[in-house]
This record gives sequence, C-alpha cells and structure tokens, in this order.
Amino acid sequence: MLEIRHANQRGRAEHGWLSSRHTFSFAHYHDPKQNGFSDLLAINDDRVAPAQGFGKHPHRDMEIFSYVLEGALEHKDTMGTGSVIVPGDIQLMSAGTGVAHSEYNHSKSEPVHFLQIWIAPAQMGTVPRYQQQHFSAEDKRGVLRLVLSPDRANGSLTLQQDARVLCRPVRRR
Repeated sequence: MLEIRHANQRGRAEHGWLSSRHTFSFAHYHDPKQNGFSDLLAINDDRVAPAQGFGKHPHRDMEIFSYVLEGALEHKDTMGTGSVIVPGDIQLMSAGTGVAHSEYNHSKSEPVHFLQIWIAPAQMGTVPRYQQQHFSAEDKRGVLRLVLSPDRANGSLTLQQDARVLCRPVRRR
C-alpha cells in the first residue's frame, strides 16, 4: 500500500547555512514510522547558502546520488574527483569500501537547492567509484527519463542495486 506523505510532514533541519527536509529518518531526525522504503534509505531536500556546505566526511557501502534543482553544487572526494553539478546533471557516488568527500555551494551569491538520495547497495565492500552525466531537459520532456539502473539501460548511470530511478525536467519557478 502506498502512503502519501506531504511535504509539511517531513523532518526538518535548520542550521543557518543549511535548510533540509528529510523524507525518512536521517541524522538527528527520527520517525519510527519513516525508516526508509526497502533499500531506499534517504531522500533529502537540501538548500545550502552561498559559499557554504558539507566539509570532508566519510561514507561506505552506500549508493549516493545528487540531483541539483537550482544553482550549482561542487563535489571533491578522496578518489581524486572534482566536479560541479548543475540542473540536469546526475551525480552518483558508490561509496563501497570507503570514500570521503565534500559538497559545497559553488556560488558565492546564490543558494543551491538539490536532492540527495541514498540507496543501500546490493553488495557490500565494492570498489568506490564516481559517475556524473548530464540529461538535457529535451531528453526528459514529456517522459520520465531513466537515469540510474543496474544495467546502464538507455544510457543511464550504473547503480549497484536492482533498482531504477527516473526523473523529469526541472521546473523553473
């Protein structure tokens, strides 16, 4: 049975530089009725102030992907990856045996708004890896576009889980 969970029912975290909404229990927010959905463990809706962000921190055994709605998100990690993610980009970091990374708002004047989603991998202890790809609005217009899959179907990024993630174009306000 599907349950509709309205935006105002999500967990909230306000840290001055970060405004975050948590669909499932995450960090200091805990709701015993909302502890993920199977292997889907986090859907965080984050807004980060200009020139602010998450300092270097570790992850392991997690598929973490980010989807920027507005602005630009800068990523750096211990695998040597450095990139800027903008609307239309999908970034996937497979943490595997362990990786540390940082994420900052790339702009010194505009906020960044992005979704970060965590999925448990099918196998623990894999080699960490990073993938990023742009999916144009035209490529998603009128359809849900496959962006993550376990088999790279339709040019999607490779997720280490039997799951498929689809998205649509970002709506400008």
